[in-house]
Amino acid sequence: MFTPDWKRLRKWPAQHRAELRLCLRVSVSAVLALAVAQVLELPLALWTVLTAVILTQISVGGSLKATLDYLASTIGGAVYAGAVGTLIPHENEIALLAALAVAVGPAALVSATNPRFRAAPFTAVMVFFAPTITHAGPIASAFERVLEVSVGAVVGLVVSFLVVPARAHDLMIEAASRLLAIAAASVPELFAGFSASLDEAAIPHIQDRIGNALARLNTMAPEMKHEQMAPFVEAPDSGPLLRTLLRLRHDLVMVGRAAIVPLPDTLKPALAAPIDTVSQQAAAFLRASSTALSAREKPPPLEPFEAALESYNAQLARVRREGLARELSTDAVERLFAVGFTLEQLHQHLRDLARCVTEFARDPKS
Repeated sequence: MFTPDWKRLRKWPAQHRAELRLCLRVSVSAVLALAVAQVLELPLALWTVLTAVILTQISVGGSLKATLDYLASTIGGAVYAGAVGTLIPHENEIALLAALAVAVGPAALVSATNPRFRAAPFTAVMVFFAPTITHAGPIASAFERVLEVSVGAVVGLVVSFLVVPARAHDLMIEAASRLLAIAAASVPELFAGFSASLDEAAIPHIQDRIGNALARLNTMAPEMKHEQMAPFVEAPDSGPLLRTLLRLRHDLVMVGRAAIVPLPDTLKPALAAPIDTVSQQAAAFLRASSTALSAREKPPPLEPFEAALESYNAQLARVRREGLARELSTDAVERLFAVGFTLEQLHQHLRDLARCVTEFARDPKS
């Protein structure tokens, strides 16, 4: 018998706060846009409501970007289609088909070369055929289309700013925190390959988890740039954090490549335990950084990781002094150097991460 998971259902609203806020904003935008269109007696309130719904995005930055792009493509498509409808007679079916091709073709070409104008072909079609619905001329149809879209855009933008607004900056911090948590869980899985053989099929799966989280984070970068255009929105520059997270992802890719083949049996007694400690400390630092970034707090201390790395380097130096690496093949020696280089890169990028987390802390000087 099916029994609902009430615990999971209770947690669902907290896990989907951004989506629920978007649902509320879209609903308010639709209702308010219809009310404004009726007050202004716009010919087609449908386009005002559709525009308000389309431009009400999950973040303020997303709404700003969508509004600027949509208005640019709408105005361009409306002006062009209005000119085509006025200058090219289309009294019969053949002429109508030719005029429609002239109106839509160039608009589609512009939208294909510049995604910012992706609404231009749709607008051109609407302006071209609107006179058959509203019985207005092409120029009047273009003006009405721009007016309806502009009213919807203003409504959507106002709602995005005033009704439980969600800033792209805050969403970016949440996404970066989740990426760090995923990376922290992946580190021990990848480093385990130095002591025992890894399942090669599992490595791409581990890397994909991090790559997908980074891709979601990168989609927010344009929204943040538009959000920072607003003079009342202040936030630290997210560029260094995004670059550091990308470099950390590359470090884990290098770790995965180096760990495909375990350490030579002659070196495991000396190096397996130190490198495992490095792994555990790196994971702990990433996990604590995830929590600190989400809470806007100072980063955790990096000293435990640095002490583990120093211990590994000391053991590696002892291995060289005792000549344990002399019997290794050229490939094994190269992998050993690659591991050392990767760990130094990881150290550098963890220090960069600590600086980034400090910049996003509410009181970085405390």
